[in-house]
Amino acid sequence: MRAVWLREFGGPEVLVPGDAPDPVPAPGQVLVEVAFANTTFVETQFRAGGAGPFRASPPLIPGNGVGGVISAVGAGVDPGLVGERVVTSTGGSGGYAERVAVDATAVFRVPSALSLDAAVALLADGRTATGLVRATGVGPGDRVLVEAAAGGVGGLLVQLAKTAGASVIGAAGGPAKVARVLGADSVVDYLAPDWTSSVGPVDVVFDGVGGAIGTAAFGLLRRGGRMAMYGLAGGAWAEVSEEDAAARGVSLVRSIGGPEEMRAFTESALAEAAAGRLVPVIGQRFPLEKAADAHAAIESRATVGKTLLVV
Repeated sequence: MRAVWLREFGGPEVLVPGDAPDPVPAPGQVLVEVAFANTTFVETQFRAGGAGPFRASPPLIPGNGVGGVISAVGAGVDPGLVGERVVTSTGGSGGYAERVAVDATAVFRVPSALSLDAAVALLADGRTATGLVRATGVGPGDRVLVEAAAGGVGGLLVQLAKTAGASVIGAAGGPAKVARVLGADSVVDYLAPDWTSSVGPVDVVFDGVGGAIGTAAFGLLRRGGRMAMYGLAGGAWAEVSEEDAAARGVSLVRSIGGPEEMRAFTESALAEAAAGRLVPVIGQRFPLEKAADAHAAIESRATVGKTLLVV
C-alpha cells in the first residue's frame, strides 16, 4: 500500500512517501480503507523531535486520525461492519497510509447526514471543543474569549459557546486570520499592541496559544472565571500557576476527562454536525504524498481550520 514514512526526526522533508506492507486485522480488529487522514500541530511537534503524547521511534508511519470504509474484520468482530463509514484514532501512528488496522472498539460510525471529510475534521477537534465547553460550564450571559479562533478547535469553540448562549470574542494572529474567524460577536488581533484593551473583562478563556498571549488573556478574567489551557501553538504554556489562579478566584481547566468521556464527546460532536449545528472548517487539503507540505503549512501558521490528507 501507499504510505508516508518518518525515518528520522527533523523538518517536514523527513516525511517521505513509500510503500508499506498491507495491514491484516488481528482478532478484535477491523481494516479501514482510508479516504482522509487528519494532520495536527501535535504531529508536527512529534515529527520534529519526538515531543508530545506519542511515544515511538522512527522508522514509522505517522498519523493518528483517519476516516474511511471498513473492508475486512478480524476474528470475533461482527462481519456486518464491513462497508460501514467510520472515523478512528490509530493510537499515534499508522494514519498516513491507504489502510489501517484498529481495534473495532475504537471506531465511530459516521452518521449518514455527515460527509466523511467533515467527520475526520471533527474526530480530534470536535471532542476537544465539546469537552472544553462542558468542563468550563459555559452558559448564557458568559463573555468568552477564544484564542486561535481561526483554527480547527477554535472555530468549533466559537460555535459551541454561541450555542450555549455566550457572547464570544474570537482572537487570532494577524489580519489574514482575523478575517477568517467566523461566528464570533467580535474579533481581535492578538498580535496587535495592547490587544487586551479592546477585549475587556471575560468569564471564560479558551487558551490554545499559550505563552505571552495566554498569560495576557488570563489577566482579563473576572473573579469566578474559568481558563481552559489546552494548547501551546505559541511554543510554551501560559505562565499561569494554580497559586496565581487561586489568588484571582479563577479556576484552571487542564483536563476534560478520561476515555469514556472522550468517546461521549466525539459522539456528541458527530451528532451535532450531522444535525447541522456544528460545522468544521477544512481550510487545506493535500494529497497523501504531500504530507511534508501539509506539515510545513501548519508550522508556518499559514493554515486556517483543519488540514487533511486526501488518500
